[in-house]
Amino acid sequence: MHKLAILVFFFSIITACSQTPNNGSSRYKQSKDSAPSAIKAGIKFDDAEPEFEPYALANLRSYTVLGKHYTPLKTGKGYSATGGASWYGQKFHGHLTSNGETYDMYAMSAAHKTLPLPSYVRVTNLKNGREAIVRVNDRGPFHDSRIIDLSYAAAMKLGMLSTGTTQVKIDVIHIDEAGMQTVGNELPDAPTPLKNDASENATVQVAQVPKIPAMMPAISSPPTKATTPPVHSTTTTTTIATQDSVFIQIAALTNNQRIKKIGTELASLYQVPYVAPLEEGLYRLRLGPFGSDHEASGILSQLRNTGYNDAYKFYPVK
Repeated sequence: MHKLAILVFFFSIITACSQTPNNGSSRYKQSKDSAPSAIKAGIKFDDAEPEFEPYALANLRSYTVLGKHYTPLKTGKGYSATGGASWYGQKFHGHLTSNGETYDMYAMSAAHKTLPLPSYVRVTNLKNGREAIVRVNDRGPFHDSRIIDLSYAAAMKLGMLSTGTTQVKIDVIHIDEAGMQTVGNELPDAPTPLKNDASENATVQVAQVPKIPAMMPAISSPPTKATTPPVHSTTTTTTIATQDSVFIQIAALTNNQRIKKIGTELASLYQVPYVAPLEEGLYRLRLGPFGSDHEASGILSQLRNTGYNDAYKFYPVK
């Protein structure tokens, strides 16, 4: 359990609080974790507000839990990861975290094994597209298949309380002393899109796409084949689909603005259109339509190699 990290606290007062008495009794009143018996009224689900906070040097030291050695990162800048998430609640509420703060299960906080403390992280539930920004101030979860342990409130916001665990993508929101912010693997400046110069009478121009911080992993190289300039639509897929259409579904989110930004960037890089129909409360970002299944397979392979592991080919219902 992630709270065993308290055994390696580096502040003397924290160490004193975390030690187990010789009689073997636990400092926790509960033997197993649980949700609160009565949900607190007026829980605020406001995201944590990222700001510059110097790392606590003591929390950058290596430590060992359950026989496994961990070395914290010197900085969280540029960090992104995908994996399992869990949550912790009533058992640890009111007790000290690894950062020497009091754990509040109703706050937007989290635990991570190696991120420097404190860190701010954007968490995206890959099952439903929900997002939350949390402040990491604790160590854990010490489970190989999980990368982050979320507070009760954060888990509620992400819609994962009933399942207990879910698959997430986490991106560190890093702010330096000068106020410069990066989010996860920030993209380099977008390349200038290709223009349709096939004829002297061509009038369609492709606008320069602005840089979008950390909306997606960096892509090694765009396709070299120029096709129709990228367009997009937030209407149903059938508005441009043909009988043999094939698309690539990238993501499903509730935030239409983020979908548009990601779609614009990918459309520019791959020189294909995108659509973002609203289906069952989620905007589903799809690249295409492609001219052939073979073409779609080539783009899909590139997407998966650059971090979009959950992308897949989508065929509209005929």
